[in-house]
Amino acid sequence: MAFIKYNPNPLGASVGDCTVRAISLARGLSWEEAYTELCETGFKMADMPSSNSVWGAYLISKGYRYGVIPDRCPFCYTVKDFCRDHPEGVFILGTGTHVVCVIDGDYIDSWDSGDKIPLFCYTKEV
Repeated sequence: MAFIKYNPNPLGASVGDCTVRAISLARGLSWEEAYTELCETGFKMADMPSSNSVWGAYLISKGYRYGVIPDRCPFCYTVKDFCRDHPEGVFILGTGTHVVCVIDGDYIDSWDSGDKIPLFCYTKEV
């Protein structure tokens, strides 16, 4: 389990586009492709592409499954803990204020978000 720095934003920005960064990585898309696809979904739903309902609907349409993080310690179970408990697979975690991609136990982000508290996740159906 490790933090891996990753920022596909074409201008190196690290604020406001965490959903695009996480989805681009999880789906193997460029930042531009992920942004465009999220915007199309947001347009159809008349909502912003970073809205939980928009990116959630987008991921479900791409074969991802929604799951709630168990609340055995609702204020202390972190992204790092999730990674330790999920050493295999591709996950997109939502914290309420941030979105981060986890691949095979590593959390991959433009900054170290390992201490954030995940509330829900999406994982690809196999």
